[in-house]
Amino acid sequence: MPLFLVRHGETALNAARVLQPPDTPLSERGFAQARAIGARLAGESLAGIVASDMTRAAQTAEAIAEATGLPLRHDPLLRERSFGDLRGRSYDSLGFDPMAPDYTPPGGESWEDFTLRVGEALAAIRAHRAAFGGPIAVVSHGLVIRVLLNRLAKLPEGVVECGPLANTGLSIIGAEPPHQSVLVNCVRHLDEAIGDDGRGLSGF
Repeated sequence: MPLFLVRHGETALNAARVLQPPDTPLSERGFAQARAIGARLAGESLAGIVASDMTRAAQTAEAIAEATGLPLRHDPLLRERSFGDLRGRSYDSLGFDPMAPDYTPPGGESWEDFTLRVGEALAAIRAHRAAFGGPIAVVSHGLVIRVLLNRLAKLPEGVVECGPLANTGLSIIGAEPPHQSVLVNCVRHLDEAIGDDGRGLSGF
C-alpha cells in the first residue's frame, strides 16, 4: 500500500523567500492549489490523511479532507525543520546558506537532529497507515519530504537526488522498505493559473 506525500500549498512568505514561522497560513493561491490536489486525491482509494500541525500544512490537509471525505490526523513529527531565530527573516538577506550541511541555526535544528526526527516520522506514518487500514495521504513540508525521498526511500531508476519540491507537489512511495518511489513531485493537478513558478522557497 503506497504513501501519497504532499507538500503544502503556497504561502505569501514562501513566495517572498522568507523563513516561515509555524503559524504561516496559505495564500489565496495556496488554497486554490490545496483544492486542486484534493480533487486529484479524491480519485484515489485512500483510507485517511496524516498532516503536520503547522498552519500551512494543516490548511492544505483540511482542503484534501473536504474534497475526499477522509478522516484527518495531525502529527507534530511531520513539522518542517526548525530554523529557530532565523524564522521571519528573508533568505536573501542572510548572506549565507542556512541549509549548509554543517550549519545549525540558533534555536533551531541541526541537519542531524532533523534527519533523525524525519526517520521517527516515517515510523509514525507507517503506524498511522496501519491504524487507518489502507493507503494514506501525508501532508508535510519541502525539507521533510526531500529527506524522506533522498535518504529513507529508493528513488526511481536514474534519479540521483530529489531537488526542490513544488507547492502541493505529489510524490508516491511504497509504505514498506525500501519505500520505492513511483512518482516524484508531480504537479499535473495544477493549471497555469495556480502552477508553481519556482521562485519561492522550497522547504522553509
